[in-house]
Amino acid sequence: MLEIGTQAPEFTLSDQNGEERSLSDFRGKKVILYFYPKDNTPGCTKQACAFGELYPQFMEKDAVIIGISKDSSASHKKFAEKYTLPFILLADPELKAIQAYDVWHEKKMYGKTMMGVVRSTYLIDENGMIQKAFFKVKPTENPKQMLEEL
Repeated sequence: MLEIGTQAPEFTLSDQNGEERSLSDFRGKKVILYFYPKDNTPGCTKQACAFGELYPQFMEKDAVIIGISKDSSASHKKFAEKYTLPFILLADPELKAIQAYDVWHEKKMYGKTMMGVVRSTYLIDENGMIQKAFFKVKPTENPKQMLEEL
């Protein structure tokens, strides 16, 4: 995890519509930046849908939600359309932001050891500074937790 009180690493990635998005595009707003393993998996779907349900409340607090995984923009587009997700999903197949935010770690799954994204969420303030950082978050609880942190 990155240190609280440090500058959030800048990135530029493609969103679900193929548009380039940079963290600096959102200066002046709070950013909920969450990293998740894979589109259309049970935990990731629950987390995304919970963020979607609470989206109007995040908007009231002038906060932006951005989800990042190593899936492609096309995969994100299908995922966002299937579940009517109203926020930005960024594709990071080259692991640029995933590694910059220190969420690419060794994981054990079904007795196998592999590298993967550890479900993590950062709260970034209006000046691009990391305000809060949560590692190994629970998919169904994380969106509500982040709303409370705002």
